[in-house]
Amino acid sequence: MVYFSLFCSGLLAATLFPASSEVLLLALLQQGYSPLWLFVAATAGNTLGSCINWYLGRKLLLFQHKRWFPFSAAAMGRAQLQFQRFGSWSLLFAWLPVVGDPLTLIAGMLKVRFSLFLLLVLLGKAGRYAVLIGFANALLA
Repeated sequence: MVYFSLFCSGLLAATLFPASSEVLLLALLQQGYSPLWLFVAATAGNTLGSCINWYLGRKLLLFQHKRWFPFSAAAMGRAQLQFQRFGSWSLLFAWLPVVGDPLTLIAGMLKVRFSLFLLLVLLGKAGRYAVLIGFANALLA
């Protein structure tokens, strides 16, 4: 149940809702839970949350002709130029606070191939949790 809670925390943290899974991860690590399973749960949940953003971005495009659509054509053009400037490799940084979640939504809106999206986001998020757990274990030792 603890690992599922971390999975859900990671999922929620990767959506556009303001949340953080790192605090729970570190607390569970300090309580002696398996670093491997904490890593798996946090990475899986956080990656799935980003996949939800990608999907929502794809579906949001269906409504771009509506008056209530949240982005103007100019804003969409600027986002596309910025994304193309840095390329799909920028998805390795989808774990960053503030910019990471919108980045995954924009990737869906710009129709980034899902397999590439998944690979890059998974690598970035796994790397972040691995580093976090590594530092925490070094401090706790």
